[in-house]
Amino acid sequence: MARMPAFLRDLRLRPSVLTLYLALTLPVFFGVIAYTYVSNADIAEVNAEELIARFRTETTQTFRDRFASIQSLVRAAAALGDTYPALYGQNHSIDYLFSILPHNDRLVSAYVGLEDGSFRQARRIEPDIEVQGRLPPPGTAYAARWIAAAPEGSRIDHYRFLDAGMRETGTSAAPTTYDPRVRLWYESTKRAGGMHVTEPDVFFALGLIGFTVAAPFRQDGRIIGVAAVDLTLEGLSEYLAEHRISRNTLSFLLDRRGRVIANSELATTWTNEGGRVGLQHIAALHQPVTSAGYAACGARAGALCAFVHDGRRYLASLTPMGREIDQAWQLFTITPIDDFTAALRRNNERLLVFGLLAVIAQVGIIYLLSAVVSAPLEKLAVEVRRVQDLDGHAIRPLSSPIREIAVLSRAVNQLDAFVRSFAAYVPVSLVRQLLETNRSLELGGSSRFLTVMFTDIEGFSTHSEELPAQELLLRISAYLDIVIRGVEAEQGTIDKFIGDGVMAFWGAPALLEDHARRACLTALRVQRGMAALNAEWQARGLKPFNMRVGIHSDAVLVGNVGSAARMSYTVMGDGVNIAARLEGVNKEFGTRIIISHGVYKEAGEGLCVRPLEEVAVRGRRARIPVYELLGAVDAEAALRPDEDTLRRARATREAYAAMVAGDREAAIRLYGAALADFPDDPVLRVMHARLSAAAEADAVAP
Repeated sequence: MARMPAFLRDLRLRPSVLTLYLALTLPVFFGVIAYTYVSNADIAEVNAEELIARFRTETTQTFRDRFASIQSLVRAAAALGDTYPALYGQNHSIDYLFSILPHNDRLVSAYVGLEDGSFRQARRIEPDIEVQGRLPPPGTAYAARWIAAAPEGSRIDHYRFLDAGMRETGTSAAPTTYDPRVRLWYESTKRAGGMHVTEPDVFFALGLIGFTVAAPFRQDGRIIGVAAVDLTLEGLSEYLAEHRISRNTLSFLLDRRGRVIANSELATTWTNEGGRVGLQHIAALHQPVTSAGYAACGARAGALCAFVHDGRRYLASLTPMGREIDQAWQLFTITPIDDFTAALRRNNERLLVFGLLAVIAQVGIIYLLSAVVSAPLEKLAVEVRRVQDLDGHAIRPLSSPIREIAVLSRAVNQLDAFVRSFAAYVPVSLVRQLLETNRSLELGGSSRFLTVMFTDIEGFSTHSEELPAQELLLRISAYLDIVIRGVEAEQGTIDKFIGDGVMAFWGAPALLEDHARRACLTALRVQRGMAALNAEWQARGLKPFNMRVGIHSDAVLVGNVGSAARMSYTVMGDGVNIAARLEGVNKEFGTRIIISHGVYKEAGEGLCVRPLEEVAVRGRRARIPVYELLGAVDAEAALRPDEDTLRRARATREAYAAMVAGDREAAIRLYGAALADFPDDPVLRVMHARLSAAAEADAVAP
């Protein structure tokens, strides 16, 4: 089975719920926003392309229709000349020319030039523009102009000024060199042999851009004159300004060379440099985007082209106007995509903001609601951990509106009561191990080197005879409580209670490298605790309890023994018997704590001990060296030996060394000297007495 990743093994409920919610919600939310934005942007771009295509179609058709109507007027004027060749040689033909002007308010003039050099014109008059060196009479709106055929140098230019009601307001006449036959409009139309439109130019006198539409008329197949009208393009700019595709769309009408004829910004696009008047090229305008768009379209006339300028996307179109107007004019448009997507983007931004606020609100609500579930579960988790750690505190029941949590809380309470009861009969360390490993109890054991300790109350039989049963039970319980707390403080295992005695061991079920030292420290702490308890009892007039301890380190069998129905976790073997025997050896020397040589080897460094004697143990041939434990020099201050204790230990070791070396006399002398310094020391007294008795026995022996 695949092992679960480490980061998934310690998740908490509330953060997990919130994380899972965000992990499931945010990608979908942002995905919907992104999809909506992209879809709307695509739709907006398609709409923009459709609007541009419709605009250029409608605008082109409008311009063509306008030119078609003008061409019809010119064609009619030329047809009249074809029918009546002598008509335009007479001044009353000017009345007909005046009838052409009302057809279009952008018509500046209608005129006819003949092959004999005569010229007749009906024109609009601007009141602030001089005619023949002076302003026209007040109220003048029109002028009838004619130049009769005459030799060079005698030509007279006649003006008859008219008001809006065609009433005369004055006249003017002046010599002129004007000859229609040498004018560009006349020559180009004659060369064309039919309807002709001149290239746009600036009508300097009016300050407007315009062009001429002209058509020849014939007599007997020969051109005898040209009928023409002058037309300004001012209305085309207004049309482009009024019919924008979008708020920021730029539209231009360009001639075949890319010069600006009309524009949607109503800007002046002609220049007068040094008296030379001319149209500006689209690339010369002070809007870099127009140059970029014109360059992007390039040779792709008639097609939409997309380009990016200053980080913004644009659509541009360069559409030929067609040959109907006899000029290769072009309609050029530039439209920023933002004009179509800005509203959608704002809606998406609002949707994003509202969505995030909704997500935040939902997170808050889920956080609060999850607390209803997670808070009691987290408390239960803490309580279960306390059950597993066996900290001894009773669990308080939790109340929850959620039925499953309430049931779980009651189950944890029952588990806590069961585990605490179980731990009262089974070694706590074993219970912890079972809880941590999830393993069930099984019969069996193994050999392990560990340390065993036995404790006992000196003269317990006498105490049981003298004390009432209830008081005896209370005092024994107080003594056992000190022993149990001391064993658990050093991670030992209580095996069993044997009447007034306690059997404990270190090194199982949990392995301990310093099991012997821990057992010794436990014995010292228990001895200190009993001293304080005895002082309290004596203050109340009660007899003290003197405790004796035996400690031994050896290889023993440890495990579960018994049957499947009832078993016990214990240690067995010769090492256990030796520990029990050492507890009893205290009677012989009047000591409180005796340890074996095995314990001394394992934990001797840092311990304050003194050798007693080699003792015999039932079942073993060899005698075992034993020591009295007096303190621990590297432990806390309460367990350290004082100076007198250290001196007693040194004196005892010197005397014991002499005894082991076979120098009985020196040993007796040294024990005696130490006994003189410490007359109440039972060990010195016993050893001195034993050696002295042995010496006397040897002296009287034959």
